[in-house]
Amino acid sequence: MADPAAGNRLLCRDCLHTGPAAPSRCLQCASPRIVNHDELESLAIAHIDCDAFYAAVEKRDNPALRDKPLIIGGGKRGVVSTCCYIARTFGVRSAMPMFKALELCPGAIVIRPDMAKYVAVGRQVRARMLDLTPLVEPISIDEAFLDLTGTELLHRASPALALARFTRDVEKNIGISVSVGLSYCKFLAKIASDLDKPRGFAMVGKAEARSFLASKPVGLIWGVGKVSQERLAREGFRNIGDIQAREENDMLRLLGAEGQRLWRLANGIDTRKVSPEHETKGISAETTFETDLASSEDLVPILLALSEKVAGRLKTQGFAGTTVTLKLKGADFTQRTRARTLNEPTQLSRRIFEAARELLLKEATGTKFRLIGVGMSGLCDPADADHGDLVDTNVGKEKATEAAVDALRAKFGKDAVMKGLMFGAAAKKRPAQ
Repeated sequence: MADPAAGNRLLCRDCLHTGPAAPSRCLQCASPRIVNHDELESLAIAHIDCDAFYAAVEKRDNPALRDKPLIIGGGKRGVVSTCCYIARTFGVRSAMPMFKALELCPGAIVIRPDMAKYVAVGRQVRARMLDLTPLVEPISIDEAFLDLTGTELLHRASPALALARFTRDVEKNIGISVSVGLSYCKFLAKIASDLDKPRGFAMVGKAEARSFLASKPVGLIWGVGKVSQERLAREGFRNIGDIQAREENDMLRLLGAEGQRLWRLANGIDTRKVSPEHETKGISAETTFETDLASSEDLVPILLALSEKVAGRLKTQGFAGTTVTLKLKGADFTQRTRARTLNEPTQLSRRIFEAARELLLKEATGTKFRLIGVGMSGLCDPADADHGDLVDTNVGKEKATEAAVDALRAKFGKDAVMKGLMFGAAAKKRPAQ
């Protein structure tokens, strides 16, 4: 990033004072949380990422957790969805197997994810993003790209100042923190948002882009995973500077279109626009078992519960779906996916479940599974769903029944109404009297 001493403007993230550059603290309030950059007034592409989002929401709602290591995830055989920064100091990371996380941090408190709560908080943050600009491209529940080009008159502030106000508002009124990356393109904005977490606010400008990137590993480039890093290393590309040293045509000849993409990003060239039309591809739910399961008698009730979760998420997010996908992971970690396209789109849990059960019964032939999941894709407007026809005449009754069940659960809790298969499964889990 640019040398702070070279900046000609200063922004204090605490008192929002702006003015001439100062050494290391705000001249107005003496805060060290200043942004001092020579392109402060001109950069307008932002990446906003909520800090340890699920864990932050849980700590907000239960202050007793504030100073404790917290992991959000499944049981001992599940994985870490996210963890707080205290847990990260022990080496815990997202997607880590839970048993490994608890070996590293045996004193951690583990909470299962509450997606409905996180979605609600994510929507609060998103609404505030849309107050800044209509050009918001969601990436996930807790992060998005924003283009604030041309918003200076609306906010009577530069994009940087408008974003600083936003971060203060989120902390004060929602109770979680976010990190901001600000640049002239999406690639560098995303990198910048990771530089100073948590509560970060980092900038990467045009003048410094190539020098900033040169010493970074090639794995920092979007889309370059472990296998790609190994392949690039064999070609002599370990740092981004190794790519910068080549000509664009050389990279094109060597690695085709992917080589050209890498060269352009390595040189800070990213022409992708922030698109508010970012599309949700699918909605799913899955669970990892404490012990491997093989029989359909054990698996079907779990599949029903997952189907109801997916139906709830479809309704919450305003979608219906046309294709049901079953996901199974064996005890040896081999994965199977099976899909079926319905006659018409649906939001109804029973229809999702029935299609998924048909797929499951063909696979439940004695193989032991450690994970099961169900998802819906081919998303569309709910107005196009669940109409039925001359043969399918029960859809109206099904919709009314499911709406009544949803209303009861919303009022009295998710266990207020239990369907037969789920009740049987729950009864099995109760200890003998």
